[in-house]
Amino acid sequence: MLDNKFCELLEYKLSMVFKNSADDKVENFWCDGILLPASENEYSKKFVNDNRQVAMTAFIGLTGQDKYELILKFGNKSLSRYARDLDISECLPNLEMNNYFGIDLENQRILMQLD
Repeated sequence: MLDNKFCELLEYKLSMVFKNSADDKVENFWCDGILLPASENEYSKKFVNDNRQVAMTAFIGLTGQDKYELILKFGNKSLSRYARDLDISECLPNLEMNNYFGIDLENQRILMQLD
């Protein structure tokens, strides 16, 4: 389920990804908050099932205040758990893997793939 607790965990995970990044452009970035979409319809079970992703807002950067679009993509496991109102935090990717995460500094967009 997407809620404030999940957003806080995601905020921590993003900060750790930046800290451990080999990319010197983002290694000093940190995340100072993640917001759910303004409308609950944009992260409802039906919406997530139909679109397999949710667009959120993340505040990151050297000061943690630059506004980025965070696209959270749902894999089969997270989609199934979300549909059943189960915790999806276990579907967050391992920090050591780098094929689940992408950042576009120019367009201020982050992509994160859940299991």
